[in-house]
Amino acid sequence: MSLKKDIIWRVGIVYIFVLAFALVIIGKIFWIQFAEGAKWEEKAENLILRDIIIEPNRGDIYDANNRLLSTSLPYYDIRVDLRARGLTDEIFYSNIDSLALGLQRLFGDKPASAYKSELLQARRENRRYYLIKRGVSFNKLSEVKNLPMFRLGRNTGGLIVVQNDRRILPHGNLASRTIGYTTKDEGGNVVGIEGAYDEHLSGVVGLKLMQRISGNVWMPLNDRNEVEPRDGYDVVSTIDVEVQDVATNALLRQLRRHRANHGTAVLMEVQTGKVKAIANLKRNSDGSYSEAYNFAVGESTEPGSTFKLMSLMAAMEDGFVSPSDSVDTGDGRVSFYDQTISDGEEGGLGKISVREAFEVSSNVGVAKLIDQYYGRNERDFINHLYEMNLNEKLGVEIRGEGAPEIKYPGDNLWSGVSLPMMSIGYEVRLTPLQILAFYNAIANDGKMVRPRFASAIKSHGETLRKIPTEIINSSVASPSTIKSVQSMLEGVVDSGTASNLRNTQYSIAGKTGTAQIANEKYGYRRDEMVSYQASFVGYFPADDPMYSCIVVVNSPTKNVYYGNLVAGPVFREIADKVYATRLDMHDPLQKADGLSEPPFSKSGNFSDLSNVLATLNIKYMMAGNNNDDDNDSGEISPWVSTFRRDSLVELRQIMHIPGTVPNVVDMSLKDAVYLLENEGLKVEARGRGRVADQSLAPGKHISEGDRIVIRMSRNE
Repeated sequence: MSLKKDIIWRVGIVYIFVLAFALVIIGKIFWIQFAEGAKWEEKAENLILRDIIIEPNRGDIYDANNRLLSTSLPYYDIRVDLRARGLTDEIFYSNIDSLALGLQRLFGDKPASAYKSELLQARRENRRYYLIKRGVSFNKLSEVKNLPMFRLGRNTGGLIVVQNDRRILPHGNLASRTIGYTTKDEGGNVVGIEGAYDEHLSGVVGLKLMQRISGNVWMPLNDRNEVEPRDGYDVVSTIDVEVQDVATNALLRQLRRHRANHGTAVLMEVQTGKVKAIANLKRNSDGSYSEAYNFAVGESTEPGSTFKLMSLMAAMEDGFVSPSDSVDTGDGRVSFYDQTISDGEEGGLGKISVREAFEVSSNVGVAKLIDQYYGRNERDFINHLYEMNLNEKLGVEIRGEGAPEIKYPGDNLWSGVSLPMMSIGYEVRLTPLQILAFYNAIANDGKMVRPRFASAIKSHGETLRKIPTEIINSSVASPSTIKSVQSMLEGVVDSGTASNLRNTQYSIAGKTGTAQIANEKYGYRRDEMVSYQASFVGYFPADDPMYSCIVVVNSPTKNVYYGNLVAGPVFREIADKVYATRLDMHDPLQKADGLSEPPFSKSGNFSDLSNVLATLNIKYMMAGNNNDDDNDSGEISPWVSTFRRDSLVELRQIMHIPGTVPNVVDMSLKDAVYLLENEGLKVEARGRGRVADQSLAPGKHISEGDRIVIRMSRNE
């Protein structure tokens, strides 16, 4: 083969190879373009375009009187698109100095030169979503929008505003644990009303199309949303902020006074189960107190003497005892196997009635009665407790309710002393809210209702759904038993362990509780030290119950630990506040036919005075006019002075010539200032009450710039 043919053959092979390779590439292009085109287009869009979830505005939580308890406030991230279509070099460089100065003046976190340097660098890098400031308030945002360059709008000025909401509690620590919060991250919490009604408060998310730009930053593609979000609904809670404030502060004072570890107080409407106030305070390491945990809902403890009500009710239901029956408490001590139960009275109480045993909270009396009648039939006693729903959770909407513990004969922890110990509130566990719900049932003539924390769901003021009262048990006991224990609970306050709560304005019924607190490792005692839990639970007014309340104080460290002295005063302060502010708890005032003698009144405007006097049915007349019902004959001055007469108020015209100092003696400050300033005088007022003296005499000619001092009847 000649050299020429060899070269042609080799070139031909290379040519064929290149052609085949090109055909493969072209084929692959066609395959990708047409066969797999949709697949790769979708992947490309996912890489550069994305639907971003837009969180809706979360609904608000209100108190029972429509005052805000929890709301969201908008805060904003300020960003700038330095490649905005209309942001030319001329616009940018002519405004950069003024913009940097404005940002420095608004935020004060760095000098204007630093802002300018950073913006110039971002401009050189063609940044499309450059962050200037996070967490800017609405007021500051309004000022940002008026800064040089930014006031030109997004397309020309490049301003981008991203809204983020923060949840705030306008009333601070008040009921903060019950109002609650939510954390959306993995393993997050849903706490309180915020968590219970999160589905209603959250709303429905929207979608916004975002584009990925350099730096792996996502920027909105346009100003419109693809899907508009639906704002969350509002929740109207049952809490009354004013009563909540009283409950929190009353509890706080007692916790501080006794240096207690923690405590809770709950106020509830008897018939509806609406929780009007709930305070939960725990002592911090620095000695302060805060709402760190909802003890009322979540903490199950041995209730102590407040459980004696349930024990005696079981015996009454079986017909074993009545309030008038007697029990011999002996010397105040009784032993069950190796366990000794004692009363606090020196020498014991001897033979007393069942009613007296309950009123003075005799451990020996109650334990002996329950052991006597149920010692061989423990199951009958426990079954009665179960029939009263004491072994079941209340099922409140707030998460974290503690489980009650009422053990049953035959359980691993049942022993020979379990029955008498349970009868006086040991070896059982209940939360404060579960105890309150039972006592509330007694106040409600046996009907147990579920405590609740919300009353309605609203949207923009319109009620979407009312949350009704739910009945747990239509009757926890027979009417005769309910009536008997109602009387016994009144007796506790009238002549028993809570007599310090008795008052003449309204009646209280309830029960004190003082329980030793068991430690998991050391039992009830450690180095001869005993921790206590003091409580008081009851309702008021006892003759027509409207509210029930429980107060529990855990581990008071001083020597005072009895329920009536530690928890009782908190109950009384809450009850006093409610009684003072609820008109329906008072007898209506009788309308008087008239006043026996006319009252003192300040001088002032005739129209205002005549309206007030007529409304109060007080007779009055103008001097020189004997018609006290028709005082509008002839022209009169709009300003009058008043004088008390035997049966009426006499009004006399105050004559005044324009340009002279008016006579304002005996007027209110409002009327006096109005008259004097209308004449061009500069007024200085000292004190309060009515005008007693004026520095410029009435009738004196007024010169421009004159100043007058009016002295009131009472000094500051």
